[in-house]
Amino acid sequence: MIPKRSDIPETDCWNLESLYTSDAAWDKDLVELATYESRLSSFQGRIGESADILHDFLKTNVSCGLLEERLGYYAMLKQSEDAGDAKNQERYGRYLQVSAKIDAASSFFTPELLAIPVEVLDDWIKTKKPAEFAIALNKILKFRKYTLGATEERLLALQAESNQTATRTFGALLDVDMDFGEIETPEGVRPLTQSTFGSLLEHPDRSVRNRTFEGFYSRIEAHKNTLSALYNGSIQLDVYKAKVRGYGSAREMRLFPDNVPLKLYDNLVETVRRNLGLLHRYYALRAKALKIEPVAVYDMKVPLVPEITVNIPYEESVETVLTALKPLGSEYVSILREGLLGAWVDRYENAGKRSGAFSAGSYTGYPYILLNYKPDTLRDTFTLAHEAGHSMHSWYSVRNNPFQHYNYTIFEAEVASTFNEQLLLHHLLQTEQDKKMRTYLLNKSLDDMIGTLFRQTMFAEYEKDLHELVESGEALTTERFRIAYRNLLEAYFGPDVAIPESADLEGLRIPHFYRAFYVYKYATGIAAAISLSERVLHGSGENRERYFAFLRSGGSRYPLESLREAGVDLSGPEPIEEAMSLFSRRLDELERSIPL
Repeated sequence: MIPKRSDIPETDCWNLESLYTSDAAWDKDLVELATYESRLSSFQGRIGESADILHDFLKTNVSCGLLEERLGYYAMLKQSEDAGDAKNQERYGRYLQVSAKIDAASSFFTPELLAIPVEVLDDWIKTKKPAEFAIALNKILKFRKYTLGATEERLLALQAESNQTATRTFGALLDVDMDFGEIETPEGVRPLTQSTFGSLLEHPDRSVRNRTFEGFYSRIEAHKNTLSALYNGSIQLDVYKAKVRGYGSAREMRLFPDNVPLKLYDNLVETVRRNLGLLHRYYALRAKALKIEPVAVYDMKVPLVPEITVNIPYEESVETVLTALKPLGSEYVSILREGLLGAWVDRYENAGKRSGAFSAGSYTGYPYILLNYKPDTLRDTFTLAHEAGHSMHSWYSVRNNPFQHYNYTIFEAEVASTFNEQLLLHHLLQTEQDKKMRTYLLNKSLDDMIGTLFRQTMFAEYEKDLHELVESGEALTTERFRIAYRNLLEAYFGPDVAIPESADLEGLRIPHFYRAFYVYKYATGIAAAISLSERVLHGSGENRERYFAFLRSGGSRYPLESLREAGVDLSGPEPIEEAMSLFSRRLDELERSIPL
């Protein structure tokens, strides 16, 4: 049985006191946040009067932002630890209501800022008090072409809470309301949840994998029309926003804030498509090694070295990760040790807890990590390293930037997290003496590259195709979702992999799709991380310092610029091709290691 939240020892939970020591303190600050509605709106119609007034507004907005972020992170983290708790739901809802009012109250700012003559505003930014906000202001000015008038911006801001309906309903359905049942295994009955789904697909007994897959997707099948309606609603909202603001497409709208050209996205898809032969070659090796004809999609997670099992307690996993990260220096390791063994991490699954894992770094509190850690899968040690990369990125950014410039992009975040995974893999491959375990690690490294580089690119194609269908006027039905996803499954898995009928329902259960055009960053992230980790491991100390400069830069640069400074250029296909070359070399070694 999955334990209740109240049954989890406090030592295994994060300590949110770096944000709030009590719910009463949070309630008090929410009242304080509400006062910013009038404080911010008092500046309406005055932004262009003088540099001092502009500066006063920006300072007030920072004070509001610090408080809003602190309140929001606490509410979100409490909701994530147990979404079934009515108090957590109510708290998060109250926060969203106040936050929406704050957004509406300050929605006049950007239109008024953009109405200031360019030469006047340029002088203020360069020579007067607003200069301390120069980076943030210039990023806003970039949106001049796509910003509406004050009335229209206010109307859009007032939609903020209702715009969360599809995302919140999807989360409640998948994480709380949907019961996936149990699976009988040779070791006993195990609950089937979104968290156990992956580990059960690693089970050596194929019947367990098959029943896990079919059992899981039978529940998705029962809710397929609701799930397709929710995702369709999310896509329609994306397309609506892009049209209202005048973007050429929803994809252009999502890439524009990071200054990422559409060509980069297209280069990623095209380069991965060119290398699908490597993926099909791996699946052929998997079929031979497992002696399964045809191999099926639910056979893709089981290790090719079945006699290898792991039991890695959380504390041991922490020590392994810290040892692997020693090339980053003693400061990085000691800070991370204190956080991972102390207050940062919510370690284990409980009823109502959000599935998966995330890092939530804010300017005020600790860079918290949510896990659903399981000792029987090595993957969770890599997940720990991954989320630790995010948290340390936040730690360095907070300490080297003012609030208005500290928040780095997701594009950059996926580099820092995957970089840590690359150091962990390098450490394990360098120190492992047992041939079977080394083969296991090679197998796992390829599986992880498939999950991050190939699979996320497939997801990116899916998002692109669906949004373009809506933009061309086509209706998205449940069947249309399934056809689009099945076409991609067939292309990426190739002709020799069996794809069960229910497999195309996967496209309706991926939470990242509710943040459109996000997943491609996982793929570009691993390509950049491979390049940078090789430089840190095998280069001079200067390479490490360039990497730390990247971590410290926060939101002070656009992501392609900050990565170029760190030593990798993602504007062309070369980093993706480098990652494919590494995949090919490891596949060569795996083919030599596995007796067929």
